Amino acid sequence: MIPLIIYVLIFVVAFVVVTKVVEGRGTKDYNSLKTVTFGDESAVKPNRAAGIISILTIFLMWGMFTGSSLLPSFLHAPAPFVGTTTFTYTAQVEGQAPDDATVTVIVHPRGEPADAPEIEPGEGFAKNDSIAIAQWRTGLVAVDRNDELTKKDGARVIAINGKKIAPGQTVATDNGSVTLSDKGTPNFAPSKGWQMQPLYLPSPEEVWTRSVQIASEGFRNFTLLEHLGYSLFRVIVGFLLGAVVGIPLGYAMGLSNWFRGWFDPIVEFMRPVPPLALIPLVIIWFGIGEGGKIILLFLAALWIMAIAARSGVSGVKISKVHAAYSLGASKWQIMRHVIIPNSLPEIFTGARVAMGVCWGTVVAAELVAAEQGAGMMIMTASKFQNTDIVIMGIILIGVIGFGIDMLMRAAERFLVPWKGKG
Repeated sequence: MIPLIIYVLIFVVAFVVVTKVVEGRGTKDYNSLKTVTFGDESAVKPNRAAGIISILTIFLMWGMFTGSSLLPSFLHAPAPFVGTTTFTYTAQVEGQAPDDATVTVIVHPRGEPADAPEIEPGEGFAKNDSIAIAQWRTGLVAVDRNDELTKKDGARVIAINGKKIAPGQTVATDNGSVTLSDKGTPNFAPSKGWQMQPLYLPSPEEVWTRSVQIASEGFRNFTLLEHLGYSLFRVIVGFLLGAVVGIPLGYAMGLSNWFRGWFDPIVEFMRPVPPLALIPLVIIWFGIGEGGKIILLFLAALWIMAIAARSGVSGVKISKVHAAYSLGASKWQIMRHVIIPNSLPEIFTGARVAMGVCWGTVVAAELVAAEQGAGMMIMTASKFQNTDIVIMGIILIGVIGFGIDMLMRAAERFLVPWKGKG
């Protein structure tokens, strides 16, 4: 919740500063006051400053909540407690006055084990104790292990730092908290701060270091480029097969009542089925080899491309068709010069969506008996809790997917310059 609040605050501040202060200083003429022309994509263009700030904000928050050395320390979120702290427990035995003892706790970094310090036991039947706990971990303190009167004698903990406590309750202490277990044993939890454990989210420099290492040494007998190349090959082949079959199918459904009635139930039934649900059938029918992976990606793209082509054909204005007929155009000329050009924008939009779905599916496709691929690399690393490799793979897949999307947008601008100008 705290990261979300910080993100929203940065968004609001950046919006006000950029749009109201920086860009708002210019003279506002009539054109700048006109409303957006809806339906015209060229009317709304991304604010470059917003894009840059958005990316920097993500890396800023990533560094803040991982204690990255790339940021000055004053920008770091509160870190988990490391050091020495103490708390006092009060033990009581029926028929005797309560007695206090102090527990010394050493909290050490996870990768640097430490031993519990030696301390003076003190006077009274409750003796002082010590314990060593790793960051982000908790530790049960068996306080009666060295006491003169133990649980067998009826001794029980009744207070922590002078505050009454019962089994299941928690008392806040300096640099942590103490919870009394159901059996009456104090459980000390050091303050975790706001930063995340490296197991869950390593810092940017750790991910970069591991990326450089894998780029030079490879991963499981294959170089990083080979892993990415295999994934890219599978995605492109699966997508192209889906487009080659899906686009003609969509055209047929958009132009023929019979084809629409025949294939519409199949397409509409398969469209909401996630590709991951098809993995067992794909394995049974096509095996665990390369063909099965490409078939899965083909199915992921097929229905999207069919629906996009169908929507493109259905969205052609009938007035354009009538105008072409009135000029003496044949059915093939109508198809060539009216239907195909007007449906291409929808097809390109569907292609971008299909490519994104294929990239999301390739990780699952490479789960089964794959020796190469970004998805295999991610899943193998996750089994060994190598989160830095997982994040590296996710970033690379995202960067490649974004690059492909940019290429497809450029191709769309070049091949379909009339989009949004009808």
